[in-house]
Amino acid sequence: MSCEQVFLEKLSEKGFRMTVQREVVLSILHQLPRASSVEEIYRQVQRVSSAVDISTVYRTLELLQDFGMVISSDAGEGHRIYKLVSVEEPHIHLVCKGCGKVVGVETHPADSLAAYLAEKHHFRMDLLNFNVSGLCQDCQKKGRKQDD
Repeated sequence: MSCEQVFLEKLSEKGFRMTVQREVVLSILHQLPRASSVEEIYRQVQRVSSAVDISTVYRTLELLQDFGMVISSDAGEGHRIYKLVSVEEPHIHLVCKGCGKVVGVETHPADSLAAYLAEKHHFRMDLLNFNVSGLCQDCQKKGRKQDD
């Protein structure tokens, strides 16, 4: 099932409809090579349609995040970055604090952590929305630090 179909289905379940503006935002997210700020997404959206305002971008990103189709990460200094994620397979997101790259990895390495948290703390971990922030190999080679 495509992202568009999943989004349409989830919108319908919540009583919303797929608008042209939402389609444009989703389309732009497909085109972005890395996690991007709302401002970056908005600039790209404006190239396609000036009828989409920044508040629509925020609301659409919020919906996509609620539906598990977009992840957001703290990029520092109160800025957030957003990335469209695959809807086919559950996966953990490795989010680089240096360059913003997001990599999806399988969930099974986190199974023992999830089991530990469930048994010891009676906490059910959501592996579908699990982000791990750190530094990718490229940023480590460039000498970036976690708090850069």
